[in-house]
Amino acid sequence: METGIQSTLLIDESNRQEHSLQAGSGKAWMHVSRYPLPEVEKTEDSAAVFHLGDNTSILAIADGFGGCRGGKQAAEIAIKTLEKYLRNHHSNGNELRTTILDAFEEANKKVLDLGIGAATTFVVVEINKNFARSYHVGDSIVQIVGQRGKLKYQTISHSPVGYAIESGSLEEKEAMHHDERHIVSNMIGASDMRIEIGPRIELSKRDTILLASDGLTDNLHTNEITNIIRSGPVAQALENLAKRASHRMLSENGNTPSKPDDLSIILFRLGK
Repeated sequence: METGIQSTLLIDESNRQEHSLQAGSGKAWMHVSRYPLPEVEKTEDSAAVFHLGDNTSILAIADGFGGCRGGKQAAEIAIKTLEKYLRNHHSNGNELRTTILDAFEEANKKVLDLGIGAATTFVVVEINKNFARSYHVGDSIVQIVGQRGKLKYQTISHSPVGYAIESGSLEEKEAMHHDERHIVSNMIGASDMRIEIGPRIELSKRDTILLASDGLTDNLHTNEITNIIRSGPVAQALENLAKRASHRMLSENGNTPSKPDDLSIILFRLGK
């Protein structure tokens, strides 16, 4: 039995795409754009927003691994598997948390079954009224930022560099230029894949939730991101994030990070 959820999926995009939609107890804005060089025709990122009704929504980004076969396909599998589970399983009375975890496991099995070494990150945020919880595999991130710029929550990237930052043995500015920044140690498409479940975070009015692929975090520092999204119109914040990240990707200034990549961003702000 399917439930009548509303969804917007950005998959297989060759051009920059942006959408906004009502999502549960707030509104979501989405951006997906491809690697900013002509030899790349389509993005390997996929993104989706699902509105389940009753002030419940799901946000998701999958960043297919470049440099290996099937990265784009793996990202699509992750998003479409989540959609299938939300439509076919959550409506049968399954707890939403169980539905999401089962979707991660099924997506991992499907990508492994391709047998071509495909892989993707996968990050999902469940929002119910004024509470949020993240689920993630890989280095796509979630941030929850208060109106005054306080970083209330951020996921830990599943990578040697991400763990080094979390432990305090590596500064973020050093990490932006680290030789191993591209290495990811946990992914959809691995036999030892593990899902990290975040804490249940209570949201305050005007809090903003960010989901992003590393096309954003490899080109902008955390404080830059929080300063952009903390206040003001969210549509403008999304445009500013995308514009600054895209500019950095093509910049030759050695003083700022620069890594051309596909770019996916979802912003959600509590309140109508």
